[in-house]
Amino acid sequence: MSEGDPDGVPSSDWLQSDPGFLGTQIKNSFRKQGVTTMTMRTGTLPQGPLRRQAAVTSFVGREQKLVEARNQLVGSRLVTMIGPGGVGKTRLATELAERTAPAFTDGVWLARLDSLQSGDRVASIVADALQIPDQSNRMASERVSSYLADKELLLVLDNCEHVLEAAAELVVTILATAPKVRVLTTSREPLGIAGEQICVVPPLSTPPLNDGDTTAVRDIEQFESVAMLVDRARQVIPDFMITDSNRDAIAQLCIQLDGIPLAIELAATRLRTLSPRQLLQRLDRRFQLLTRGDRTSLPRQQTLQALISWSFELCTPAEQLLWRRLSIFPGAFDLEAAEEVCGFGELSPEEIFDLLDQLVSKSILLAEHDSDEVNYRMLMTIREYGTQLPTDEEELTRLRSRHRDVYLNRVITRAEAWCGPGQAEALAATRRERPNLMVSMDWSLSAPGEHDAAAHMGSKLRYHWVSGKYLSDGRQTMERILRQGELSQQERGTASWAISWVCLIQGDHDAAAKHLEVAHRIAENLGDTVMKGHYQHWKALHHLFTGDLPTSIAFYRTAIASHEAEGRVADQLLAMFQLVMALAFNGEAETGLEVARKARELAEKYEERWNLSFIWWITGVCHWHLSDYAGAKEAALTALEIQKDFHDLICTAMSIEVLCWTAVSTGEYGRGWKLAEAADSVWRNMGTSLLAFGPHIAKVTHDTVDTCREALKLSAGQMPELSDSLTVSEAFDVALDSTSAAAGKVIHTEENPLTTREVEVAEFVARGLTNRQIAQELVLSRRTVDGHVERILAKLGFSSRTQVAMWLEGQRQISVIQEGRPPCHAEARVTL
Repeated sequence: MSEGDPDGVPSSDWLQSDPGFLGTQIKNSFRKQGVTTMTMRTGTLPQGPLRRQAAVTSFVGREQKLVEARNQLVGSRLVTMIGPGGVGKTRLATELAERTAPAFTDGVWLARLDSLQSGDRVASIVADALQIPDQSNRMASERVSSYLADKELLLVLDNCEHVLEAAAELVVTILATAPKVRVLTTSREPLGIAGEQICVVPPLSTPPLNDGDTTAVRDIEQFESVAMLVDRARQVIPDFMITDSNRDAIAQLCIQLDGIPLAIELAATRLRTLSPRQLLQRLDRRFQLLTRGDRTSLPRQQTLQALISWSFELCTPAEQLLWRRLSIFPGAFDLEAAEEVCGFGELSPEEIFDLLDQLVSKSILLAEHDSDEVNYRMLMTIREYGTQLPTDEEELTRLRSRHRDVYLNRVITRAEAWCGPGQAEALAATRRERPNLMVSMDWSLSAPGEHDAAAHMGSKLRYHWVSGKYLSDGRQTMERILRQGELSQQERGTASWAISWVCLIQGDHDAAAKHLEVAHRIAENLGDTVMKGHYQHWKALHHLFTGDLPTSIAFYRTAIASHEAEGRVADQLLAMFQLVMALAFNGEAETGLEVARKARELAEKYEERWNLSFIWWITGVCHWHLSDYAGAKEAALTALEIQKDFHDLICTAMSIEVLCWTAVSTGEYGRGWKLAEAADSVWRNMGTSLLAFGPHIAKVTHDTVDTCREALKLSAGQMPELSDSLTVSEAFDVALDSTSAAAGKVIHTEENPLTTREVEVAEFVARGLTNRQIAQELVLSRRTVDGHVERILAKLGFSSRTQVAMWLEGQRQISVIQEGRPPCHAEARVTL
């Protein structure tokens, strides 16, 4: 026990930080006021990939609180914003994060925990928000702490109150292992960690209550609550203003609402049909009933509860019923899901759209626009209120069953249509719906007689587990399913071979073998030829990854014949490119090229692209084995081009490896070393290594690195390693040679703060293209391009697109002068 710890409590010194350089950076970055557009890299949970919807309302007031919170963030590595639900903690935290973002080299990241049912998946949600590839067999908390160890960033954890213990444990681990990371959390109560700085978020300021005479304060708009009420009222009544006749009523409204932002938001929608005085009269009576005549003595949360109850009772019976039913959705949902889940009994599917529209207009639902799609989401407090409303048990069971069926059917439909166009879009949709999928499986496992549905969904999600970067969660989910005794033999066998794929990719070959034996035994018992074909397929991959190539080839030929006979084209393509891998490393590259050609023709016939990218990669491997280095490079680059849509880390890393082998084989040792560094970064981002895929492929890379090291006369044992680890996107850029300092090309310098992608967008801006046209050129959503342009203007301090064009021309001149300098390993930081 140290002298400073008389009670045996660990010292909190490690949580504190001398303002020093980072503190100064935070202060300096905060001086730029008036910015309302988020420029930080964020994750919107539990959807993925992680991004935040652009703010559609202005940030009102809170300037003094922002300064206070900034000062706390300067002096401590952990700041927790606490306050009642609806008080505006999230908005304040994101505004603070946006204004301090320039101080953090690795950005600001937001993880929203509001969709979680328990604390079990806090670390997984944070890993998702940080975009940490989920390919390893480590616990999520280990992956998070390992990833953050050398990062300098601000992590915002939003809505911790219902997972307080798990959030606190993760934060303690992060702060102890990642010295340059700071954490900002929002919660209704502190995390309870020694050294935690508490930032109490009060309601917005309200006019003084002078015995009911508010006329003593003429300029009531100076108070934050009034400014917000007026701002939100103008969204429904554009010409709304404070007048002599409504001033007192508006002031009283804000006082009665306790300055709680959510309460003000809800009340402002009523000004469409009620005058401020009429609204005040109704609100005042309602509060008297709910506060028993002494409103000021009760917690503000009860005041918010009163307002929500009042808002609920102002809804029509049909709107109330839909509110209660929509509370079944833990995350965002679309119109079709709402119609299918909630459109029964007293509510017909045809009524749902108009009712949804009414709930949006009353601020019960949030409408989130993403490109051409609109999804809906309830604020956590609103959803909690809905879940607590009295509901008939039979109806609740029916509701949960319908919810499960909707998402199970979607998963099945996507799996059946997988071998064809729209694969990237299907994966993206599945990622967005992940919270609903997980809740659906959880309910199926808890409901008698429904366990098979959970197993069926889990097995159909196998491409999501692998391509969606959710291997750890997928494995944990599938193992939980397999522990259930009520599973039918059919679903148990299917789930067993499905999880074996996950285990093999993680490098856990022994676990995969055990699951495969279960699948084999059940297939034999049932006489199920389909299951047997899948067993042979993944047994072949097991032999491939453990280095038994001849046995692997034999199993693959049998499995491919089975898949083809049953018409399982996607499985056939998957097995075919894996067979080519076995052939190539078994000295049969020419045979491998012939199989790859047939697979490519089959994939193109069905417009299938996920397997096609792997087919091109393994085609490159065959060409390399045959010393056709030009063919190898072209094939690997083709695979990477396809991966721009899928972001599959395995194919990306493997393709970069082929480019590295090719470069070294043709004497481009500097380029080869740079590619080796890029590939190494992707593997480390994945949390696994090339060894998981077999000793034969790992040996090629090992020998290539040795050759490169000798040619460059590097010290013995020196390995490709970056001083600042590349992101996957940066590694991708290195592979495509998109960050080279070519003449006339804008490069990243201290004077150029833009990422590679932002420079690319700026080039189109300079050419006079609109954001919509840029989106079409880059195959991005309009919202994404809008965000890039806003960040470009903010980083450069410009207000017009013409200024961007002029700046870009200046940067080109600088690049010409600097032509010929050695390329920097991490000249740009970009997220695909």
